[in-house]
Amino acid sequence: MAAASGVLPQVPEPRPAVFRTFSKPRPAHARRQAAATKRKCQASSEAPPAKRRSKASFLPAKKTAAKETRRTLKGKAQRTFSPKKPSAGARDGDQEQKPGAKTSSLFKNNPEIPELPRPVVEQVQEKVFTSDAFQALDLHPHLISTINTVLKMSSMTSVQKQSIPVLLEGRDALVRSQTGSGKTLAYCIPMVQSLQAMQSKIQRGDGPYALILVPTRELALQSFDTVQKLLKPFTWIVPGVLMGGEKRKSEKARLRKGINILISTPGRLVDHIKSTKNIHFRQIRWLILDEADRILDLGFEKDLTVILNAVNAECQERQNVLLSATLTEGVARLADISLHDPVSISVLDESHDLSSPESEASLEASPPQATDELDSFAIPAGLEQHVVVVPSKLRLVCLAAFILQKCKFERDQKVIVFFSSCELVEFHYILFLQTLLSDSGALAPERLPATSMPLKFLRLHSALEQEERTAVFQDFTHSKTGILFCTDIAARGLDLPQVTWIVQYNPPSSPAEYIHRVGRTARIGCHGSSLLVLAPSEAEYVNSLASHKINVSEMKMEDILSVLTKDDCFKGRRGGGQ
Repeated sequence: MAAASGVLPQVPEPRPAVFRTFSKPRPAHARRQAAATKRKCQASSEAPPAKRRSKASFLPAKKTAAKETRRTLKGKAQRTFSPKKPSAGARDGDQEQKPGAKTSSLFKNNPEIPELPRPVVEQVQEKVFTSDAFQALDLHPHLISTINTVLKMSSMTSVQKQSIPVLLEGRDALVRSQTGSGKTLAYCIPMVQSLQAMQSKIQRGDGPYALILVPTRELALQSFDTVQKLLKPFTWIVPGVLMGGEKRKSEKARLRKGINILISTPGRLVDHIKSTKNIHFRQIRWLILDEADRILDLGFEKDLTVILNAVNAECQERQNVLLSATLTEGVARLADISLHDPVSISVLDESHDLSSPESEASLEASPPQATDELDSFAIPAGLEQHVVVVPSKLRLVCLAAFILQKCKFERDQKVIVFFSSCELVEFHYILFLQTLLSDSGALAPERLPATSMPLKFLRLHSALEQEERTAVFQDFTHSKTGILFCTDIAARGLDLPQVTWIVQYNPPSSPAEYIHRVGRTARIGCHGSSLLVLAPSEAEYVNSLASHKINVSEMKMEDILSVLTKDDCFKGRRGGGQ
């Protein structure tokens, strides 16, 4: 009993000890949590919402952050766009700010716009048209009739006047002339004349007699269309086009049937040279490289080597023509390889004391000659060039304002906007469709001015499917108005009628590229305008253009943005400083 009584008091003693051992952390943790809660409550002088905090603490971090962001944005939106009546002082402030109506943060904290340099240079210009008619040339009467009636041309341009007689003599030629001066007809007319005059009549199954290489698919389609029109009286001569994006099977079938004038992009022609057995160049009489500098810029130098080797292997005697609006060292090297004793034809303004075509020396192209001629570029006489300096935050709204001003409130405006990449084209195309053309962004019909015009947006870049590219090209070509967003794919050789404005949203990589872009307007003696958009840090680009004898006049950003404030139809949309 004594032993038992001695054991019994000792049995419960370990239990409290064990209990204290396992429950010791809980009071400590509770004390720390209580102390932290007390400090928070003292700091905020409010009772802590314990339940909400405990729930929020178990939410994923992203969801919690998203909720907080939405709550913050909601609060900001309510503060910014709240329709509460302002106080007297606030009303006075609004009245003072009303004339400018620039209360958005877009218009604050922008870098200072530098004073643009204004170098005065004398631009090099070409006389586009001459008084000489096509009847003065020794051409087939049906060909002259087609030029007059189908192409609606009666007098030759300067480059045609100099080039056609030389090419009719069978000479090789290196032709340099400004964009939009009629270089395509300068080689197409003598080519058609010589082919139709061959003693043995051309048969379709003979294969290609002329090979025309162009850098882009759109230029291939345009050249094909021009050749087709010239061949209307000569139905036995069959033209054809090969280009990427089309089905190889159908192209091979056309090659089997026979193509006498073959127009192609270099990459697709190399593809057929390697994989199509029935393609041959035994009958080649003409080899023409159009926009040769762009062909080299796009990396087709190796493809050109393959093509020249394939043609030289089967045909040594032929006439070679190389054309470009700008003459680079690469073009001069290509001329050395492909041309034999060529005539160098460069059309410049008479004010620069140039000799007549008859007295011009027949010079062989060489790199030093190309370097000398790179100092200046020929500018169309009817082209007005402008530049505007815009801070980065305002670039998008400035572009939108310019498009609205020109295409919505002015008549018969056709605008091309150049971007530096396919992604930028897609972004701005979708954005403007959803804002300027959407139900929410578009103006109500009753609020539109009587003179406003509907907006039509198109886009063109190399990432599109070929069917869509062709449809867009044809649509914009035949439209009287519209806005085309595009990359430099549309900067070379394309003859897009009635284009009134060229906007370069991203500055081009070189003055030569600048010339090709602005050359889409003011073509064949017409008038046109261009606008170059620069950031404040890019102001020196104007001096780079001036060094190549290119004059640009400054357009103020405020004048472009004024369309958003001066028209009655926008007054209802300026709430909140937008």
